[in-house]
Parts: sequence; C-alpha cells; structure tokens
Amino acid sequence: MAYSLLVMKFGGTNMQDAQAIRHSASLAARSIREGVKVVVVVSAMAGVTNQLLGLADAAQRGDIATANDEIAALRTRHFAAAQELGAAPDSEVVREIRELHETLRQAVYGVYLLRELTPRSRDLIVAFGERFSAPLMRLALEGQGLLAHHLTGGQAGITTDAHFGNARPLPGTYERIRDRLGGLLAAGVTPVVAGFMGETEEGAITTLGRGGTDFSATIIGKALGADEVWAWKDVDGVMSADPRVVPDARNIEVLSYGEVMELAYFGAKVLHPLAVTPLQESGIPLRVKSAADPDFPGTLVQEAAHNEAGHPVKAVTAIRRVSIINVTGAGVLGVPEVVASLFEAIARENITLLMVSQSSSMSNVSLAVQSADAARTLDALRRRVTGELNIEEQPGVAVLAIVGAGMRGQKGVAARLFGALAAADVNILMISQGSSELNISVALEDAQVERATRAVHAAFGLGQTAAAAD
Repeated sequence: MAYSLLVMKFGGTNMQDAQAIRHSASLAARSIREGVKVVVVVSAMAGVTNQLLGLADAAQRGDIATANDEIAALRTRHFAAAQELGAAPDSEVVREIRELHETLRQAVYGVYLLRELTPRSRDLIVAFGERFSAPLMRLALEGQGLLAHHLTGGQAGITTDAHFGNARPLPGTYERIRDRLGGLLAAGVTPVVAGFMGETEEGAITTLGRGGTDFSATIIGKALGADEVWAWKDVDGVMSADPRVVPDARNIEVLSYGEVMELAYFGAKVLHPLAVTPLQESGIPLRVKSAADPDFPGTLVQEAAHNEAGHPVKAVTAIRRVSIINVTGAGVLGVPEVVASLFEAIARENITLLMVSQSSSMSNVSLAVQSADAARTLDALRRRVTGELNIEEQPGVAVLAIVGAGMRGQKGVAARLFGALAAADVNILMISQGSSELNISVALEDAQVERATRAVHAAFGLGQTAAAAD
C-alpha cells in the first residue's frame, strides 16, 4: 500500500542513546524520502521515567542529595546524546535541555521543601523524560537533512481532563492537533511530539498513564486521519506469549482492536490498554514493527478479527503480583446492597479490578487486584462495608488469560485450557469469562504461572514448530 501520512511512535529502547535515536530517525527518514508525511512521537530514554519517579520520591522523603545526584546524571546523559548527535555547546537544543533540567531541579526542590508529592507534581516531574528526548529526535532528523520541529504533547494540541497520572483527552483535542500539526506538515516540516503527556485547559501538564506514548500516537493518528500508526518496538510485533517465558512464542500477523485491548489489559506489555480506542471510530490500522528488522511486516491491528482455522486462541498472557480479596460471611448472603457497596468502595479509590467471582449462594465474593493496590482495597472495604463480614487478602497470585476472537461459539476451548493446567499440575483459584468471548482468565499461584503459560501455549498449538507443521 502507498502511504501518504504515517504516525511513528518510538519507545524507550529505540530512544535510549544517540545511536538508537539516530537509527530511529533513519526509519522515519526512509518513509519521508518516499514522499510520505510523518509525525514522530517519542518516549523518554529507556529507564528515565523510573529514574524521575525515584528522584521525586527521594525529594518527598527529604533526601535532596540523592535527587540532585540523579538530576545531574540525567543532565549528563542527555547532554552526551545531544553532543553525539552533532549539537554545538551553544546550540538552541543544548540551551533548551539545560533550561529544562533547571526547571526540573526547581520542581523537585519544591517537593523537598513541602515534603509533599501531589499527583499534579508527579506528572510535571515524570513528563520531563519525553520533554528531554523530543529535542534529541529533532537533532537526529536534522542530521538526516530533514526539517523538523519538536513540541510537548500540550503544544501539539493534546488537551486532557485533570485526572493526573491517568488523564484522558478532551473532545476538542482532535481539532487542535489538526490545527497545530497540519501547518507544519504542509510546510514540509516533520513534527516531533513528546509522547505520554498532554495538558489541562489551564496549562497544567498531565500524563496518560504508563505506556501512554502509544496512546499519544493513536490520538494524533485519529486527529490527522493517518493511513496507519506504526509503533516501533524492540520486538518483531505482538507475540503469542512472553518470549522470555515461552522460547517458542511466535509473532501474530493480525489482531483485532478488541483482541489487542484484552492482551494489553491482561499484562502483555506491547501497547497501552487504551491505545486503540481513538482508532476504533475511524478504522485506522495500527502496526507494531521491529526497529531491528524494519522490512518485517510485524503485527497489524485492525477492526476485523482474522481467525485462523483450528486456532481459536491467539495468545496467552499473564499479570503477575496479584492479590485476591475474599469477602465471606452470612452478611453477603442474598443482600445485593452489600455487593453494591463493595464495588462502590473500590470505585471511590479508583482501583482496577482484574477479575470478579461470586459464588452462586452469594455467600462469597472474590476480587482480584494488583498486589500494589491490595492494602488500599482492604482498607476501603473495611471502612465502607458494614455487617459481619470476613475480608481477607490472598497474596502471591497471578492471572493468566487466553485471548482470541476465534473462541466465540467454539466448543471445547475452556476444556482444553483446564485440561492443560491440570496436566501441568496447576491449581486454579478463580475463573472468569466475559460475554464477549474474547478471553478466558484464571487466577493461579504466582509460582506456577510460567509453567502454566508454557503448558497452555503448547496445548493450543501456538508455537513456531506448530505453525510450521500447519
């Protein structure tokens, strides 16, 4: 297919140093030289987001020396990359990176003085990673002989609500992006947008959640009516399982929007769970591509499901570090208000439920949450729920999910899943299947999850050897 406009997103490993940034810029330049207009969306350098979160926490604890040491290390790393990409010491980009680091230092010092790290302050601090890397990508593109201009997410037109740490774009975002980026593209300038971030209508910086650079790219893709959004990764595409756990995992050629959302939600770290939502209305495809092998087609994510005969399941994925919260007691029995109050308490705390199970007698409700949220969940339920109820945490759990649109109406899928787990001597703690029949998920002991993943992957014939045999 001949493309006229592509949005290309580059992740942290593809931005980790001058060499990686130069290679990423060459991938964008290859399409631009073929006459394609490209918008580039960048992540922070690998590891920088965690570094920023760590130094913000250090400042809150009062450890300003550690925070300052980390800021100095970041400054050195970004200056070294700028220099290697050809920036003169007195250039505009070097001056901007210096000013950004000074602003970061002031923001962190404010947290240290107050000993308070609000969600708003955390977003301001953590968004510096992308603000540092966007000028570096601009430098690399200019090194390829192209005209480029870098912008923050807010400057590009991404306007969000004030839900700091997990912001969502407002309806006017799409028109703003068209206005702000359309002119640059028309003038032959390649926009470089700092991903993961937007800003409120009052100008406060927000972030879109971990992995939010994918989300930035698809928001921009929808706004500009792109032919496709390309997410460049350090893998060949979306895999049938985590290749570190299942060496035989293979690349999936085609996924539907629904399938990829299920995979992202259940722990596959390939895309932000909401990344495809802006594309669904417009039917714009998303392609996950390998920066190491740019001619490999990768995984195409599109509206229609692509079902392979004999392969109802596309992938096996797992979320680790999960806890089950069990609510038991006669007080639950047949009292809908009790169940309603459980969910209301969890909603108030903005806690994500991974699975829910209720016994048919209604004397037991089990809720699976990330272990990091378990203490908050217990506290919220104990404060909110009255009556003689026993509320306990069962830690050390993982949730394993099989995903595939081909499961819909297909007999024997659940039997094959449970048979594979039984044969691998894996005990099931909870079971959940949505009415969409896109996934079946089970909770099991975390210590058994890798063995379980390999067994289920083999049972559904998802490996490379099985594919070759087909």
